[in-house]
Amino acid sequence: MIKLITGKKGSGKTKILIDEINESVKATNGSIVTVEKGSTVRYSISRKVRWCDTEYYKIEGYETFYGFIAGLLASNYDITHIYIDGIFRIGGRDYDDFGKLLDKIEELTGTDVSVVFTVSADKEELPESVTKYIK
Repeated sequence: MIKLITGKKGSGKTKILIDEINESVKATNGSIVTVEKGSTVRYSISRKVRWCDTEYYKIEGYETFYGFIAGLLASNYDITHIYIDGIFRIGGRDYDDFGKLLDKIEELTGTDVSVVFTVSADKEELPESVTKYIK
């Protein structure tokens, strides 16, 4: 399952994401992973969450990001939640490529893994290939 938290910069997306991460720690026995560029959420989430900085792994662009997510899932079968903060800082602002990434991740994870992205854009700016994932 994919979920998008959308809104302009400063609209509170990261705070919502942090709250969801910390609530999921209480609700799951599986592994939780948070991915971001930098360390904005690192110190606000439970230490039980696996935190990854895309800068450390030199991840840029949606193809590389997809490979990273596939590698995480291949190496750890008990991941139940993946949270990504600031996807456009990682992959860029090509909305069509972002829509393709979402389709690939949905095919990869199905209903087994909940994947949540923060997206720095209003719903009206995004194409249908992306907005279909806004719940």
